Amino acid sequence: MNAFTAANEKIGRYRWTICALIFMATTINYLDRAVIALLKPFIAADLGWDAVTEIQSYTNIEIAFKVSYMIGLLFAGKLVDKFGTKMGYAVATGLWSLAAVAHGFVSSTSGFIAARIGLGLTEAGNFPAAIKATAEWFPVRERALATGLFNSGANIGAILAPLSVPLIAQTLGWQWAFVITGSIGFFWLILWFMYYEVPARQQRLGAAERNYIEAGQPPESSASNIPWFRLLGLRQTWAFAVGKFLTDPIWWFYLFWLPDFLKKQYKLSNSDVAFPVAAVYIIATVGSIFGGWLPKFFIDQGASVFTARRRAMLIYALAVCPIVFAQWLGNFNMWLAVGIIGLAAAAHQAWSANIFTSVSDMFPKSATGSVVGIGGMFGGLGGILLSAAVQKHLFVHYEQLGSIQTAYYIMFAICAGSYLLAWAVMRLLVPRYAAIELAS
Repeated sequence: MNAFTAANEKIGRYRWTICALIFMATTINYLDRAVIALLKPFIAADLGWDAVTEIQSYTNIEIAFKVSYMIGLLFAGKLVDKFGTKMGYAVATGLWSLAAVAHGFVSSTSGFIAARIGLGLTEAGNFPAAIKATAEWFPVRERALATGLFNSGANIGAILAPLSVPLIAQTLGWQWAFVITGSIGFFWLILWFMYYEVPARQQRLGAAERNYIEAGQPPESSASNIPWFRLLGLRQTWAFAVGKFLTDPIWWFYLFWLPDFLKKQYKLSNSDVAFPVAAVYIIATVGSIFGGWLPKFFIDQGASVFTARRRAMLIYALAVCPIVFAQWLGNFNMWLAVGIIGLAAAAHQAWSANIFTSVSDMFPKSATGSVVGIGGMFGGLGGILLSAAVQKHLFVHYEQLGSIQTAYYIMFAICAGSYLLAWAVMRLLVPRYAAIELAS
């Protein structure tokens, strides 16, 4: 029995039940947003879209989701801080489940745009609520590990979608795929209300574990309902926002362009591309968990929380760099390219676990949701700008020249440098640890 297991046996492990609930919510969150991409051929056939209309309509539908998600992040964090984690998370999950189910009852492009706007606005509540719950339930030394574990739900959702959604659509119809997957969130709500409460009011929590959680918490500010303009005046807020702006778009790039890259680079069919894509997400899941463990290892070796976090994030930023060799290695074997891209995706998830946790390191719990929302909005903005650049300029230009491989090489170079740039800017803005004091 290792020291970590022994400690949990001694003090209790209810906090990991909370982590499991957040993991489940994050899995459902990503499952619900991934469904429409898998149902696009079914919807196009049913609505009579031709090839051009399909591209135009689907692009408009996805832009509607991205813009609404970006806006929703800003307000969701504020609302979670105001109403608390329990109700904030419950309302967000209930509303995004309704929006997901609603996709099954529309029959036009405008209807899907409306449903995607609703989904984007409400799904934005997941990460602000998840980070706030982690700050409430975990001591500082375990927060990155807990975040890495629940954040791996994003990859599990991306893996489960292709395994279930096409089968439902072929068996019952595409409408039922939306209804069935969207309804899962309502079952999660039952578990949430059964098992979640803040540690001070959770009767299932033992005294030893409650003391362990409270002893590992930084001093808490008495401030509440902190306005955005005050948070935007802090260098720590901008460090998080710039870090998200520079690195979130890279994850969106993997999500939306990886299948296209594999198909064009290696002449794969739609069915052949499923397994290598799933392999990338499986590797990313391992990276998310490892990314949460590594800073805890450094802390156990005597490093401060801030030093451990910064050291781990530099390692993850460097781990993305080999992606520039993905195409060259892929000339020898496609799976070498898949492995390198998987390493980069794993490094992103490890980075993500720690950049999220850096908020609860520096900010009081009363402000974590708001700061995560602000950073998420900047990450969404970066994703929209990169998508516009890739779709309307870079990829179109090189596609017309008959050299799409050059466009991917440029994008992989951007991927390689984004994390190191983000790490350098964050260090410049916050050169040393300082907890934020926010008075009411």
